Amino acid sequence: MSPISLLSDRDLDAPLAWRHGVPVSARQFLADVVRFAPELEAGGPVINLCVDRYAFAVSLAAALVRGETSLLPPDARPDTLARLVEAGGHTFAIVDAEQAETPGLPRILIENRPPVADAGEQPVPEIAADLHAVSLLTSGSTGTPQPHAKSWQTLVGDVAAAVGRLSGLLGRSSLSGLTLVATVPVQHSYGLESSVLLAMLGGAAFDSGRPFFPADVAAALASVPQPRALVTTPFHLKTLLLSGVALPPVDLILSATAPLSPQLAAQAEQATGGMLIEIYGSTESGQVATRRPTQSEIWETFGQIRVHAEHDAEGGERFIFEGDFIPEPTPLADVLELVDERRFRLLGRANDLIHVAGRRSSLGYLNHHLNSIPGVVDGAFWLPDDVTDGVVRPVAFVVAPTLDAHAIIAALRERLEAVFVPRRVVHVTAFPREGTGKLTARALREFALAQLASDGTPVQLTHEVPADHPAFAGHFPGQPLLPGALLLSEVLEAVQGVPALAARLGAQPTLAAAKFLAPVRPGSTLVIDLIPETGASRGLRFEVRSSGVLAASGRWTPGSAA
Repeated sequence: MSPISLLSDRDLDAPLAWRHGVPVSARQFLADVVRFAPELEAGGPVINLCVDRYAFAVSLAAALVRGETSLLPPDARPDTLARLVEAGGHTFAIVDAEQAETPGLPRILIENRPPVADAGEQPVPEIAADLHAVSLLTSGSTGTPQPHAKSWQTLVGDVAAAVGRLSGLLGRSSLSGLTLVATVPVQHSYGLESSVLLAMLGGAAFDSGRPFFPADVAAALASVPQPRALVTTPFHLKTLLLSGVALPPVDLILSATAPLSPQLAAQAEQATGGMLIEIYGSTESGQVATRRPTQSEIWETFGQIRVHAEHDAEGGERFIFEGDFIPEPTPLADVLELVDERRFRLLGRANDLIHVAGRRSSLGYLNHHLNSIPGVVDGAFWLPDDVTDGVVRPVAFVVAPTLDAHAIIAALRERLEAVFVPRRVVHVTAFPREGTGKLTARALREFALAQLASDGTPVQLTHEVPADHPAFAGHFPGQPLLPGALLLSEVLEAVQGVPALAARLGAQPTLAAAKFLAPVRPGSTLVIDLIPETGASRGLRFEVRSSGVLAASGRWTPGSAA
């Protein structure tokens, strides 16, 4: 297998990057890679935590030249970094800020050094095609990073397919001269593919920053020459357009991580004068398809990538992508409607389908309509664990300073089936979104529970009691039941999972009363009601039901240390 160049065939004296409005040539980039590569520790792997996109690119290239794998975590929390350290290995981090913390992990600081006075003739390094180049890590809903290994050949093929599609859409022979300004972190698969790699392997250039606030995005775009492209997400794009900040002309807008409404796409194209293209893919597969939402709802795959449906014995369906740069057939966690083997409609995430009163929809579909209401800055539906009148009712959380709940519900009645219209709308100031604009299921659940508990709203949680719980062995042979002390422990653990309730009781809550009214058997599903008390006591009542029968009730109060 022949090696593949670190950079595409390009003019080495033309800009590969822009730093604060100053161009950095590809030749200078290669000189910086040669200068930094010897500073890396042997053995790896390398955890690339650089925020500056140019520092990241130099670090990534230096690792490739050394034959090392770069780990790209979703965040730099100590617990995330601890999981990446390989036993017996030589894992180390690269950072671009002195104040960056990597507790217990060796690190190397890549400094912002002045350019080499004479970069000279720098040969473009050749990288082994089968080198394990990067492991992209996602947190998902569990918070545990899941690594997805990518070879250098896979990354090169992925970017080549995107270059061909984007060049054709822009009516250009290549992406040479196009400068990319990205609001997404480079450690994310989309941020990596559509900024640094699209420049290194596709002939474009990238801005080194990661602007977030609308004024910073506008300034970053204005600091680089045309043609220019904005690489962003629906959340960032909506925030930018609602700000009213004047934007310089943009030739291309790339959007990914969530479906974009045709209305927002049209507004973006009108505000910038550019073409908006959505990218579809996943960390597992890379980017595999595009669409222009102002012209069609149908996605078309890159190159010769094909998609087909598979069915299991239970009647379940999943959609498999294969071909071109995808090393092996890869399922994606979405529900599609296939037009043919290269075109499809996206119906929603397979794991966000919900059922209300016998009707089926997806949270993505509901969120689309919620966020299309004029005046809603941001919004998300959430389906609680509790059941009211035998039907689970969705709750809508919104950032909408100019609208009240009645106006939002009235607008949703015009867009949704009646069973999906929320009975409650909760106004919030912001959502706990990730750097890509994503709102994970876990983060939304914790956020929703905290918001509901903070205003005295009862919270209901469910908990499965394992059939093989060790406590059943001694309580009692032939008639096992869960001891009362462990049942109370389950209640307290439920309280600790809701930050607002945990704060109410403090670090050392006191059990003021408890009654045990029915046995809890192996394999039971517990429904735990937590009812905040009003008044000065700040107490918390609880009721625990097993199979619809009240098994326990009681009350916790704040301890003396609270």
